[in-house]
Amino acid sequence: MATVSWKIKGENLSTCNCDWGCPCQFNARPTHGTCEALVGIRITEGFFGDVDLGGVTFSAAAKWPGALHEGNGTIQLAIDAAASAAQRDAILAMASGQNGGTFFEIMAAVCPTVLAPMIAPIHFASDRVKRTGEIRVEGLGAARVEPIRNPVTGAEHRAQIHLPEGFEYKSAEVANAVSISVTGSTAVNMNHSNCHAHLSTIEWSN
Repeated sequence: MATVSWKIKGENLSTCNCDWGCPCQFNARPTHGTCEALVGIRITEGFFGDVDLGGVTFSAAAKWPGALHEGNGTIQLAIDAAASAAQRDAILAMASGQNGGTFFEIMAAVCPTVLAPMIAPIHFASDRVKRTGEIRVEGLGAARVEPIRNPVTGAEHRAQIHLPEGFEYKSAEVANAVSISVTGSTAVNMNHSNCHAHLSTIEWSN
């Protein structure tokens, strides 16, 4: 089956239950043995075939029983209710991995359990320079991010991860996920605080 040409650029805010820095970024095992994450993406410009995706926001909550690369994950995708029907279909088609693109192909491979997608209002805010952000998905969950702070002085602490060959991002600002709460989808429910977050730009295509 022929694939549809697509490309997206945008902002990515990712939170997970690992300690700051997230060992998974370095091909190590997750801090607590399992991986639990809530992420949000706002597309600033992009297309899927002839569908314009500029301005579309989507989110996903996911869990893995071990390291992400070992697979057996479960994922819940949510698409902003403000997106058109054509845009929603485009996001679902991309996320399936069946239209190529390294990021989505990998996610499809490690998440064999795909829950029915949600269509819900999504609030997404991300400031990479300030290392602040927030994801709120009505009926699913929320996460709030702020800078890591020096434990003695309280001053903001800045750290970055650079992955020249990274498939998710090439450079990311590391931050503190003050809270991550997913309560609207039993299979991926989670509740964490003061753990890993990173903010990056994304540029993905097939």
